[in-house]
Amino acid sequence: MDDEEKTTGYLIPDKVYDVLKWVGLIALPASAVCVQTIGTAADWTGTDLTVTILTALGTLVGALIGASAIKARRTTQE
Repeated sequence: MDDEEKTTGYLIPDKVYDVLKWVGLIALPASAVCVQTIGTAADWTGTDLTVTILTALGTLVGALIGASAIKARRTTQE
């Protein structure tokens, strides 16, 4: 366990957490909406599948950063 993890209590380093938070909360949901809108307008095949995958990835990233945040809260409360 390195010093950064000891001080923050997160499962992942702060920089990785910040990137994953941006990806999970901003980039993937925005990409899903963009693909849905353009794909429907352009009548692309596979639009729904692509949007489902993007949404699932956003949910996965959110769950991972949420688990890390919960661990950090428990560590700081002890």
